[in-house]
Amino acid sequence: MSLDLEVLHPSERLAAVMKRIYGGGMTTASGGNLSIMDDGGNLWITPSGTDKGSLTREDICRVAPDGAVTGAHKPSVELPIHAGVYKRRPELRAVLHAHPPGLVAFSMARRLPDVNLWDDARRICGAVVMAKYAVPGSEELGGHIADGFEKGFDVVLMENHGVCVGAETMSEAYMKFAALEACAAVEINALRLGTPQPLSASDAGLAETPDQMEEFERGAYTEEEREVRRSMAEFIRRAYRQRLFGSFHGTCSARLSGGAFLITPRGADRGHMDADGLVLIKDGMRERGKQPSRRAKLHQAVYGRDGGINAIMGASPPYVMAFAVTDEPPDTRTIPESYISLRQIQRTPFRTAVTKPETAAGLVSADTPVLICGNSHILAAGSSLLEAFSRVEVAEATARSILTARALGEPSRITDREIAEINAAFGL
Repeated sequence: MSLDLEVLHPSERLAAVMKRIYGGGMTTASGGNLSIMDDGGNLWITPSGTDKGSLTREDICRVAPDGAVTGAHKPSVELPIHAGVYKRRPELRAVLHAHPPGLVAFSMARRLPDVNLWDDARRICGAVVMAKYAVPGSEELGGHIADGFEKGFDVVLMENHGVCVGAETMSEAYMKFAALEACAAVEINALRLGTPQPLSASDAGLAETPDQMEEFERGAYTEEEREVRRSMAEFIRRAYRQRLFGSFHGTCSARLSGGAFLITPRGADRGHMDADGLVLIKDGMRERGKQPSRRAKLHQAVYGRDGGINAIMGASPPYVMAFAVTDEPPDTRTIPESYISLRQIQRTPFRTAVTKPETAAGLVSADTPVLICGNSHILAAGSSLLEAFSRVEVAEATARSILTARALGEPSRITDREIAEINAAFGL
């Protein structure tokens, strides 16, 4: 299975998560702090004045219940924030505070990102509240943030500052944090296109209803399955590194002979995905003891309709998602590579993708391999894992180029005559 942070010592957990936050460009060398409350009442916290890009377990401080500090450094100056959250919400055992650029932008504008724009953000993050500005590290700021947590919120945006997230585990805190920053990026990009359209109240409820599948007892891995598992795990980790997948969102599947297929599990860390964590789906049932992606039935429907499709990627990267939450489709007739790889991108409403997967699957074929599922994700199908992965990558690059070009002027389209020349040259 993927790496389980919760089996690590608190100091190792904090160092590992800070490494991911910094590596993902979601804080600076001097910004951000994390803490864990252990079962003995000790508060483990990142230090003050140290490089967040090279943090190790030896740098982490321990604050005992009596206030005694152990460690090579002073605790973070934001210790009052963490202590205040634990006091008001004793069931929480992890607190994450950082300054990711998207959420900082919202904090400067003093508005909250709309988690209803994206089904995964609503499901993962829940409601968000804003805390009033106060001097960083002050008891006053700690009180403002703790007030938000006391009202039942797990995510508190801080005016002109950043975000504070609380959870029962550090893994869950990081998941909420990363999903909300991704949601902020989607909304900012979407505002450059037009007016973002959030999920309706009834559709938002669908996002929280998991698919139900019966279980079956699987046998030993075949050599084919072993090889596909290995390749899938590599592409999933690569999709995470390329920021096409998030830590806990993004779906990959691949067909096996005999009609079965493998798919990413629900709730597993995509950045540390390994081959054994993948879920086998056979005859509409899941292998015993594993929960597949929430999009398993959509993938199953696509495989059932087109025998030439052997792999599917479902991703929610920030630029192409801007098109998924607005009415405007990304125009593939702006770049030859985009048109050759993606052809004409199809679109389906969120409700159809969730409640009528067969209908949504009918829009996907070798000639129309890419589908935007509104307020959810982009689905890219291919004859191989590489082809499906490449199509997601090209779609995100295309969306980013279109949005960037709009700062310069209206993007020009390839003419019908030029499209005909491409069709002839590439046999499309």
